[in-house]
Amino acid sequence: MSAKTFYGFEDILCEELKKIDAIDVIKSNRIVHFKGNKEMMYKANLCLRTALKILLPIAKRKISNYESLYKFSFNFEWEKYFNKDSSFYINSVCFGKVFTHSLYVSQRVKDGIVDRFRKSKGSRPTVDKSNPDVYIDVHIDKNFCTFSLNSSGRNLNQRGYRKKTTEAPLNEVLASGLILLSNWNTKDDFLDPMCGGGTFLFEACMIAKNIPPNLNRKSFAFKKWNDWDQDLFINISKSLTKKIKETKPTIRGFEKSNNTFKKLNYNIKNSNFSDLISVSNIDFFNSKKNSKENLHVVINPPYGVRIGKELNKIYGMIGDTLKQKYQNTNAWIISSNFEALKGIGLKPSKKIKIYNGKLESKFIKYEIYKGSKKIKN
Repeated sequence: MSAKTFYGFEDILCEELKKIDAIDVIKSNRIVHFKGNKEMMYKANLCLRTALKILLPIAKRKISNYESLYKFSFNFEWEKYFNKDSSFYINSVCFGKVFTHSLYVSQRVKDGIVDRFRKSKGSRPTVDKSNPDVYIDVHIDKNFCTFSLNSSGRNLNQRGYRKKTTEAPLNEVLASGLILLSNWNTKDDFLDPMCGGGTFLFEACMIAKNIPPNLNRKSFAFKKWNDWDQDLFINISKSLTKKIKETKPTIRGFEKSNNTFKKLNYNIKNSNFSDLISVSNIDFFNSKKNSKENLHVVINPPYGVRIGKELNKIYGMIGDTLKQKYQNTNAWIISSNFEALKGIGLKPSKKIKIYNGKLESKFIKYEIYKGSKKIKN
């Protein structure tokens, strides 16, 4: 199988897979390959925090042009996996000089599927972009084509805890990966002082308590496959539930927008995390650290698309607030605005290259201690 992820999370994903006893784990660019049985596939979908989707390769062949792609699709025994009354959707990714149009690749694979069913069954399955029974992934690297079934369906960042959405919410897989990259020990208090929809807070809570990120997710594509084993899935879920820790981490967030704060509170109550996540309707810049204990801070500030010229001022205020009011703190900040990051003015102790969607970003650590100095830009 293959687990897709974000750039920079490959090593973390490898470790996650090894923890659930996957074998032959091999890292590649934004994807990790591994081996396992059906139980492993179910566990991977439920447990992996940094995986976007789990693919099950079912066929691979060398092809030379679009006609050979069509024949590959037409000759493949799709009826092993779904029937004429099923719906399906194809997602294609292609690299190379011959196959350059992913939509046309999907079209030719679709033609092969429906023509095969028409010939053998007398009718054909339908294409459904919104809620298909079967998700098919096509990957072409130069002239090697791989057909895979997407066992997850919709991307695994859709955990199920966000009932009311806020503006530009942070991707859940990205948030979880960043927390893991920051090496939070789960014992220090955790704070997101610009928490928005609270993605960092939810993911931190599940990491600290060892809650599988998709334990409460209702929809997985494999539930509509011919070999769906409900009893096995239920047994796995029960086993994972028993491993949830009793610990109660201190996880806090600040959000100054009244509207966003109301939505966040609703989502916290709806997810049954009210006794674990504490949020305050305040401005970070008017706050201060409330204890002498070590504090772990993760911030996803505005990147500048909507803020404009105010951005350098905001980043400068972040640096000043951390320096003056948050001593004994490890602070991590992610941003794609490298110029604005200079405005933080604190000496970074670590920098990690990350992509937030298509935006190249930096994930930077600042160690705030008594006497921390502002640096000159």
